[in-house]
Amino acid sequence: MKYSKPALTFDEQADQLLARGLVADRSELLARLQSVSYYRLSAYWYPFRLPDADVFQEGTTLREVWRRYTFDRHLRLVVLDAVERVEVSVRTELTYALAHEQGPFGYLQANNLPNLPPDKHREFLDQLARECANSREHFMAHFYNRYGDEHEYPPYWMVTELMTFGMLLTLYRGSPRDIKKRIATRFGVADPVFESWLRALNGVRNICAHHGRLWNRELGYKPLIPKPDRRWHDPVEVTGKRVFGILTILMFLLDEIAPQSRWPQRLQELLDQYRDVPTELMGFPDAWERCPIWGSKN
Repeated sequence: MKYSKPALTFDEQADQLLARGLVADRSELLARLQSVSYYRLSAYWYPFRLPDADVFQEGTTLREVWRRYTFDRHLRLVVLDAVERVEVSVRTELTYALAHEQGPFGYLQANNLPNLPPDKHREFLDQLARECANSREHFMAHFYNRYGDEHEYPPYWMVTELMTFGMLLTLYRGSPRDIKKRIATRFGVADPVFESWLRALNGVRNICAHHGRLWNRELGYKPLIPKPDRRWHDPVEVTGKRVFGILTILMFLLDEIAPQSRWPQRLQELLDQYRDVPTELMGFPDAWERCPIWGSKN
């Protein structure tokens, strides 16, 4: 089928939404559409539409839609803060373990990253070369000025600071099993579980960084939930389908990394501020506060 919808002016967009039953002051609606695009906002009014129809449920207001949008924006900021703390901690642990085990330039040898096939190792180095070439960090300029005649790549503790979360994940996945197991144990879970957490957090970080909808999204990659640890199952079952699972993983990891953090309180304050936003669409189970991972923080 050929796509035939034309681009609408802001006025036409507003009139279309009002004609479909959205309750709003037209001037306010225009201002919202001019600051946040129609298509972006559509993700937040979609749940208010009647099934199989382009009309809103009776009484749907712009205020309801806008509050879900602003809640999601604040939620992404809270999640990004926690992901950053986890990412920095994992980066530190992995760099320390690999550099001491393999030497400063160990990543250059494919056999030191046995879980990366040779072609993937080459791609990894090529990506690192691009990051090094594009870097404006002073420590990189100093390294190449002093050691560039002998070294094309910097040591572990420099190069890992240039890596994206995705590249860090690749480095972790390629690392020797004993190192992965040691790091996962440091964070309190088995290696396959921890690797799945990093993969899921990388996906969530990308959603947040690109201002995507997070609050009621079903995750494309679902993290593993530790089976033997009853804290994840009794008296509340935690799943990896939606954002509640990610929030619980972040809570668990922050309790290891930064136990004095006010992150859980900030999250609770956000939930309290937006009590009208249905948490069940985020995967929050009934009585979620009874989950032992959250219990000590509430």
